[in-house]
Amino acid sequence: MISDAAELEAAYGRDTMPRGFLGLNAALCEQYMHFIANRRCAQLGLTRVFDEAENPFPWMSEAMDLKKEKNFFETRVIEYQNGGALSWE
Repeated sequence: MISDAAELEAAYGRDTMPRGFLGLNAALCEQYMHFIANRRCAQLGLTRVFDEAENPFPWMSEAMDLKKEKNFFETRVIEYQNGGALSWE
């Protein structure tokens, strides 16, 4: 399934960027999809599905992997500590 998904994403890149633009092109997008697919496999404890692929867009990984900080005033509070979890001693 991961391999099929990566190939579909690569086909989407070929369809939408036949000539490329601003440093993006279909070949680099396909390489990135292979890199991400291999990374997801590693996270799941599976063997990689593509040959070793390097990340052609290191800036994208930095943007995607950063811990997102929440603005207290723009989010819903969904994590409450209930009374049963409190220590009264």
